[in-house]
Formats: sequence, C-alpha cells, structure tokens
Amino acid sequence: MICVRRVVLAPMTRVRSYKNVPQSHAILYYSQRSTIGGLLISEATGVSDTAQGYPNTPGIWTKEQVEAWKPIVDAVHAKGGIFFCQIWHAGRVSNEGLQPNGKAPISCTDKPVRPQLGSNGTYSAQFSIPRRLNTDEIPLVVNDFRLAARNAMEAGMFNFIMR
Repeated sequence: MICVRRVVLAPMTRVRSYKNVPQSHAILYYSQRSTIGGLLISEATGVSDTAQGYPNTPGIWTKEQVEAWKPIVDAVHAKGGIFFCQIWHAGRVSNEGLQPNGKAPISCTDKPVRPQLGSNGTYSAQFSIPRRLNTDEIPLVVNDFRLAARNAMEAGMFNFIMR
C-alpha cells in the first residue's frame, strides 16, 4: 500500500473572499488539503486596506477578518496540519479601484507596472500610477505588518510569512 501525504501546500491566490473577508467555503478548501504535520501556507492575505492588489482577496487587518479565519485554521488543525499566514502588501501592483477612496496605490516608487499581456493576447490587468510613500509613512506600513502578524496569531496560525 502506498501512502501519499501532502508535505507543503504552496500559497495560491484564490480570489474568493467577499469584501476581503475569508468565506466559509475556505474551510473545506484548506481542510481538504490538510494532512498530519503538513504545512499549509495561506493565500496572499492583505495587511491593510491599502495592501490589496487583486479583487476578492482576504485580509487580516480587522476583527471580522480574524474571526473569519478562526474556523478555517481550526479545520486545518483538526486534521493535524500546520497553518502559516502569508501576509503581504501588493504595493504598486494594484489600481485605484481596489484602494480606499479610489486613491493611488502606495509604493516605494511612482513608476507604474507595465500592463501584463495575458495568454489570450489581451492585457489581463490594469495598474494605476502609484504614489511614492514619504519617509515618515514607512513606519505606518511596518505597523500594518506588525498588526497583521499579531492578528494571524490571534486567529490561531502558528506563524506568518512576509513576502
């Protein structure tokens, strides 16, 4: 008899969260991929409302998001899995439609990302011209990561990965 176990589940952006809140169907998705001692790395999870680069991706900056992650993490732990939260900020890989109040995405540069040509020959994403952060704003973004890491631990994730 051959026994196959998943050792690591690499992160994959699922784009299935409503208003940046993980949904209950994620319980099934992650628990189906859990094995005893297996490491699951969450999909890219935003550290703040300015961190979003794609629509319908989860976040971990609000209490509601933390509470939504808890049953997902519990389901992974119930199967003996280890769950890490991949916290991230998309930076300039975003557009004004995903940003609070339609503002420009924040980044270390004001140079936009070139449009990406999709496999069907059309441009798959449009990126807005980002706004370069001021030096005094950097601690605010660092703090977003700190709070997100703390929230991930509150949700029951053993650790976190910064991208």
